[in-house]
Amino acid sequence: MFLSVQLSYYPLADDFKPPIKALIARLEQSGLEVYPNRMSTQIFGDFDEVMKVLSETLRWSFETYGKAVFTANIMEGDRRPRS
Repeated sequence: MFLSVQLSYYPLADDFKPPIKALIARLEQSGLEVYPNRMSTQIFGDFDEVMKVLSETLRWSFETYGKAVFTANIMEGDRRPRS
C-alpha cells in the first residue's frame, strides 16, 4: 500500500528554524520521497516504511528538541506532484 503524508512540525521553542531544518534533513535521508515547502513537508512511500520513519523521526525530535506539535494528514494512495 502506498501512502501520501502531509506533515507539519511546530517546535515549541523561540529558535524554531534549526529543529525544522534538522527534521527535514532527517526525512530526506530516510530514502522516502520528501518534498518540503513553506508550510509542510510531503512524504511518499510504502505504508510500512513511511510509518516506521514517522515513528522514528517523531521520537528523535522529542528526544533531541523537546516539546513540539506535529500535524499529519495521511492518505492512502499516490498524491505525488506531477510535472
